[in-house]
Amino acid sequence: GPPFTHQQTPRKMVYYGQTSCEQDTERYLDVVKYVFSSYKKEVPLVINTMGWVKGEGLLLLIDIIRLLSPSHIVQMDVYDWKAMAPLTPEHVRLTPGLYTKGKQQAKCKQLGGSGAEGWRCPDGEGDASAPEYKLLYVHPEFPRAGAAGEAGVAGLITRDMSILGYLGQLQSPDMGTVLPLHSLVPYQVPFSAVALRVIHTDVAPTNIMYAVNAGWVGLCRIPDQVRAQGDGPVLLTQTPLCDCLGFGIVRGVDMEKKLYHVLTPVPPESLRLVNCLLLGNIAIPNCVLVGQQGIEGEIPYVTSDYNYSI
Repeated sequence: GPPFTHQQTPRKMVYYGQTSCEQDTERYLDVVKYVFSSYKKEVPLVINTMGWVKGEGLLLLIDIIRLLSPSHIVQMDVYDWKAMAPLTPEHVRLTPGLYTKGKQQAKCKQLGGSGAEGWRCPDGEGDASAPEYKLLYVHPEFPRAGAAGEAGVAGLITRDMSILGYLGQLQSPDMGTVLPLHSLVPYQVPFSAVALRVIHTDVAPTNIMYAVNAGWVGLCRIPDQVRAQGDGPVLLTQTPLCDCLGFGIVRGVDMEKKLYHVLTPVPPESLRLVNCLLLGNIAIPNCVLVGQQGIEGEIPYVTSDYNYSI
């Protein structure tokens, strides 16, 4: 069935915080390396790469192939359109990636003579040449296979379904009425217990609580101890590369008692390890906010009164 119907707790997870890695490819590679480092090779591993295979996306894919040294690559072509060259070991070995060099870009020494024949490259020099692997090239025979048309909309819908499926764990297992989020009891988290960081953009410290309130957050564990200075929130100056143990919604911020109110299905034994909240560019699905039963007056964070030309 579709993935949102049978979600699993990952063995290792990092909250990247964006739906595309275009804005920060360097951090994306760091995240891939960090997650891959925990793979113990006790079972076969299938790596599902993303669909961005043009321009920098293709170069990034070449970097990933070099980094992860797969034994097999399955490449699916697009029906009636030659999208990209077959990713043969030879092609990957010679082509520079976004951050790694191709074999042809190794530093060469001129050994006398003139022209290209005068250049010789010592064996093994150059950056991370591609491993030997078997390429399985699949050419689909049905029309529109791999066409990008509706991919964006489909991605948005399946992402929303994943978030809703995840939030479904907050509901009672009895098949009764679905409880709105405002009727569920949140955890109270002191400001001093967790560090805060907005991943995808810079937010002024004075506005950080506006950004976090009603936000979807990754519940993470940083190796450092959280050190509170004063009674305000603890803010990180850089995005940490750390384990994510699950997700939650900051459904309120109590400025008087210095508490975050967090709704999450993560079990208490894992929550004890959480000491960092990461806010990314992932929104709570609209239907969660609009479909809250029993609210009188305006729904917080929802407006129909806005200028379409903005």
